[in-house]
This record gives sequence, structure tokens and C-alpha cells, in this order.
Amino acid sequence: MLQVERLHLKHVLQTVSVLEAVVLRSFGPDGGQVLFTRDTGQVMLSRSGTRILRALRLEHPLARMVVECVWKHSAVTGDGSKTFILLLASLLRVIHTAACKESNVSHTYNSRGVVEAAIARRLADKLLAFGLEELGDVIAVGVVRYGGTLSWEDAAADTQVPAHTNTHTVQNLLAAFYHTRLGRTHCDFVSRLTCELLSNWKRHDDPPSLSLHFIDDNFSALHTPVSGFPISCSRLIEGQVIHRDFSTPHPQTDHKLIKAVVFSGHLQPKVLSAGAVLEVGGIDEKERSTVRYSAWTERSLECVIATLQSWGVSLLLSAVKQSEAVLALAGLAEMCVVECVSEDELSLFTQLSGAAPVSDCRLIGQEHVATLNFCRPILLGAHRYVHVDFHKSEERVMVKPYSLVVCGPGEGQTDQFACAFRDALRMLLTTCEPTRVTATTAVERNLNSHMDNHTDKTTHTLSSESPSQKCVLEPGCVVPVGGTFEFLLHHALVQHGRSVSASDLHTLSHTDTGCPALCRLLADALLSVPRQIYSHSARRFLQTKTLVLSYMQRYGHPLPMHSHGKSNVPLEDSELRVDCCREVDVPPEVTTLDSGLESVAGKYQLILAVLQCVSSLLRVDTVLRTCTPLHTQPRRHSNSSLEDREEGDEGLEDREEGDEG
Repeated sequence: MLQVERLHLKHVLQTVSVLEAVVLRSFGPDGGQVLFTRDTGQVMLSRSGTRILRALRLEHPLARMVVECVWKHSAVTGDGSKTFILLLASLLRVIHTAACKESNVSHTYNSRGVVEAAIARRLADKLLAFGLEELGDVIAVGVVRYGGTLSWEDAAADTQVPAHTNTHTVQNLLAAFYHTRLGRTHCDFVSRLTCELLSNWKRHDDPPSLSLHFIDDNFSALHTPVSGFPISCSRLIEGQVIHRDFSTPHPQTDHKLIKAVVFSGHLQPKVLSAGAVLEVGGIDEKERSTVRYSAWTERSLECVIATLQSWGVSLLLSAVKQSEAVLALAGLAEMCVVECVSEDELSLFTQLSGAAPVSDCRLIGQEHVATLNFCRPILLGAHRYVHVDFHKSEERVMVKPYSLVVCGPGEGQTDQFACAFRDALRMLLTTCEPTRVTATTAVERNLNSHMDNHTDKTTHTLSSESPSQKCVLEPGCVVPVGGTFEFLLHHALVQHGRSVSASDLHTLSHTDTGCPALCRLLADALLSVPRQIYSHSARRFLQTKTLVLSYMQRYGHPLPMHSHGKSNVPLEDSELRVDCCREVDVPPEVTTLDSGLESVAGKYQLILAVLQCVSSLLRVDTVLRTCTPLHTQPRRHSNSSLEDREEGDEGLEDREEGDEG
């Protein structure tokens, strides 16, 4: 008989609060690392929210559902897993409070719990509808105008952005990301290394999203993990590193160009087993004769090797393991053979070289031959790999490819560093791609009229736009870290709710679930993020909020930010001076903002994902306990190989230990 468990709103809140207590240990710039131990004694130390959540041994289906939502969001955006849990818990609390308040005056249901659940579901659905229809407009008008623009032309690590400009390098954005993921010790070095990788792969005329997509899609083949070395030993290597060794001796080429061919199958046919007899017959039975199949295949193989020699080929890359006869003949012909090359690495090789893989050994042409500057062994850690560099010709104009060597003290830490690199690429993709939302005239009119009450400046207003024009979250829009986005959006939501309440009062219902109430609920929940960032100092929270609100009410242009000509390692020590706020009546020590940057588009997608998760959670009212245990691990991204390595992290005991990052 199935066990039935009735869920109430407080049960959902309790479940999410437990997950919140776990991730809060590593949240924010001063968060520590979480230590997990296996039953076997193996340990894992991490600050990654996704990795921490997936390492928990969760039995409650709601908890697994939340982790699944977090993992899906992080797999796309690469960031925000801990903020996801924090904002989710805060939203559930404000919804619970509002539901309890409204249930006191409701007489529709007999049970108080049923009333609260119905009200909570209605609030969650309305919040989700508001997020999908109006939130993008509020952010575009009330937040984007105070943000800066990310400079992709200056992504090189040695590039400095002039002071007193509204353009910021990618390194400022990456430094803030790596600070929360890897700690302040390594964030500066890793951000410079990532910028160097991006600058080498980006073409001058192409948008940054093209190179970011290419690196992300081929990251498993573009990076090499090396354990036993500090992360400061990580570096870029020109060309491609193939993670296999030579199967035949590697001859000296004396700095000559090398011709290479990629084979997707066997050079020697394997239709029959070794020692079998192939009967070859003609039209007449008298012409039928028998030959040994092995002799026929050897002659066919000799023809293939001769064809390769005629093209000057000296390197064979194979996706499968070749026979001993292939290796022997290739050695006699002074050809190098690399076997069992992964599909990802062969795909990258063909894309960079422009050569097509050979599927039929009888049809080998010029289109299958790749030209390389060199092919030599390379020793990385305890492993020897194959290192190739591509020849740049007039017919094949491309960027100069570089491979990333990721070092770490142990295998687990090296894998975490590599995951941080890939998540940073996805975060940059979210930042650089535009997010289109339909601009509503009400949002533009309400927010702009409120801004005009505080300043006579008319710059950056959208009142001149036509009602049908689309409002776009511009690609590369960033704001300072430390709660700036939450403060700006909180203020914009409150003012939007007040304006709607004042201008359209006759069209709204007189309940507590109208647009002003929804704006207030979401605005209150957003403040939980900066409260946790400044949990060590409530005074700092109030000072930062006062600084942001005082500036935006007095001035109508973006918050001034610059990085003093250097990257920002410790975000709480490096500061962005707000020189224009000297007239604002705030304490002298609160005239600075943190120099790290965060993506506005990433924050917008995070809020939408949380609203969708809340709506899904509150629709569950019953849990059926089956006899067969369910699989606790979330589904993995089909294109990601790094996530597959984290399978060993499942089932870890939830023993955490704070360790300052």
C-alpha cells in the first residue's frame, strides 16, 4: 500500500530552509568552504553551490526537486546557485506571511491549511506572470540606466580602461565571479588567464558570443587537467593537446610541415574474424576461387598506406584502435599513429584544420589532408600527450587556437577549477547575449515620471519611445556587486507598484494580491540577498543602500565606476569611487562601491527561474511513497563532460566545516 504524505506550505518552507542553511556557509565574498566526507573517508572541499547541493544525500522529493531546478539554471547560466536557494527561501517566507495574513479573513474553506495553500499558489502564479510580463520592463527602465557597459574589445588581460568612463573590462566581471567560486587568493590570476584565452580565440570582427559558444562547446577538448601542481601553474598552450600518446615511434621531422589525416573507422576491414576464409565467386562457378581473407585485407591496407604516402601524410589520427598490421605498415612508412582519440577532440581537430575525416579508405583526397606546423609529444604532469599546431594558410583563415592547462593540488580540486572555467564562459554568454522584453507603456510612464520628480535631467528616459517599440536588456550590461542590483530593483518595484496603484486604482481589485502587493512581495524578498552579503555588519548594509538610493534619486545617469587601472582581487578591499555623490548627505566612509561587477541579464534570468521554481513547488500537495527507491541524482546536461565527473560526489555525508576561502 502506498504511503501518502500531505504537504503544507510550512513543510515546503522547512525543506528549503534546510538547503539554505547549507549554502549560507559559503555564500558571499566572506563565505567559507564546505567539507564533505564519504563513508570511505574520501573528502571534498568546495565553494560551488551546485556541487555542494548535489553532494547532499537527499531523500525528500521536494529537496531533490529544488536541487534539480538549481542545477538546470546553473547549467545554462553558470552562476547563481547559492543566490537561487537564498532568494527561493525568502520568497517562500514572504508568501507564507501574506497567505497567513489573508487566511484570517477568508471564509471560503474550513481548513486553515487549505486556505493558506490556495492563497500561496495564487500568489506564486501571479508573481510568475508578473515576472514574465512586466519584470523585464522594470529592470530595463529602473536598473539598466544605472548600469555600465562591458567592453569586449578590451578583454586582453593587460588592457586598462581609462578612469571616469562607463566601460568596464571583462576581467572585472570575471574577478567577482571567481572570487565567490575560488576565493580571493586565486580570482585575480584565473580571471587574467580567462581573459587571455578569450582574447586569443576572438576574431576582431566577430561578436564575442561566437567565440564563447565555440569554447564552451569544445571545452572538454580544449582543456587539460593536471593534478599535483598549484593553480598558479595553469597556463595556455598554443595549438591543440590530444589526450592520447603515440602508438608508433615518433620520427623527427626537422621543422617541416606535417600532413595529417583523421580516420573514423578501421583502416583494415574487420568484416570477418582472423583466420576465416573468404569465398570470391564470379558468374561462372568454374571461375570461383578461394583466397585467405587476411591476405586480401593486407593488400588493401598496403594500397591505403601507399595512397597516404602519395599525399605526403605522416600522422594518422584514429577514433578506434587499429590492428597490429596497420601499426606495422605505418611504422615502416614512417607514419605516426594516434589511436582511440575521443570524438570531441577529433571534432575540434577537423574544425580547426578544415580537413574532413575519412570514412571510406578507398576515397582519400586533398580535402582529408590537414597541414600542421608540428606534431610532438608533450609531458603534462604524469601523462604524455600529443601536441599539434595548425598551419595558417590563405584558404583557411582562422584564429590562433590555444589550449588551457588547468592545474590543481588534487584531482578533485583540479576538476573544480576546470568547472569554474566553464561556468565562467556560460556566465559571459548570458551577459553578452541580448534579452528582449516587450516594453509596456505603463512601466515606462510610471518609472520615468517617478524619476522626473527627483531630477530635472531627461537623459536615459524612454518616454519618447513608441508604445510598440521593444525594450531590450542591452548585452553586456553590468552593475557593481554587493547588492547594487537588488537595491536598484527593490526601489524600482516599489515605485512601480505605487504608480500603478495611483494611476490605475479603478481597474485593480481591492484585495492584497494586486500589482502593488506583488511588487512589494518581490521587492522585500530581494533584500534578503544584500542582507546576507552584509550579515557581518548591518551598518554596512544600510550605508550601501543609502549610497545607491541617494545617487539614483539625485542623478539620472549610470553609477560611475572605475577600477583604478588594475584588476580587483579582494572585492571588499578594491573599491569603485562614486565622486558624483559628494553632495549627497551620506557619511564620508560610504562614498565607495565594490569594484566587482555582475551581469544584469544573469540576475534577471535568476529571478525568473526562482519564480518558476516557487510556482512548481507550491503546486505539490501530496507525496506518494513507493517501494522502489527513486534515483536521487539530477539529469545531466548531454553536452557536458565535466558534470559527468561529479558522479563520485553523490552520496556524500552532509558533514560541513567552515573554512575561510
